[in-house]
Amino acid sequence: MRIERIAEADTVEKGADLFDDSPLPDATARFLISSGHHLLFAYDDGDRVIGMVSGVETTHPDKGTEMFLYELSVIESARRRGVATALVRALAALASERGCYGMWVGVDSDNEAALATYRRAAANDEAPATVFSWQLSGAS
Repeated sequence: MRIERIAEADTVEKGADLFDDSPLPDATARFLISSGHHLLFAYDDGDRVIGMVSGVETTHPDKGTEMFLYELSVIESARRRGVATALVRALAALASERGCYGMWVGVDSDNEAALATYRRAAANDEAPATVFSWQLSGAS
């Protein structure tokens, strides 16, 4: 397995099945041109995309910059083989290289696979947490 940072929109399309929905061309272009947005793909020995993780650097005046693990996905046939853990560790290494003081992710408390992955990747469980969201009318 190898992990690579993705910088080209056509490469994103090769891993389209890993996303919740089909990648949107405008959103993909906007994501890829931002220096604080990161997309990593994992490939098997046959050069097939088997997993992805995305991260976004966030900076605050009194805290500095941290990495938000935005999304993690592995194709079903490659699950339980360490792909997700390797992707999380790769993103954490990238965050460290870029000077982030930490990395965080929100996860549903009943998502056992994600919880196990983040624990294997040496994350600290800061439960309990509550998430609030707003649905805005802006373009996606």
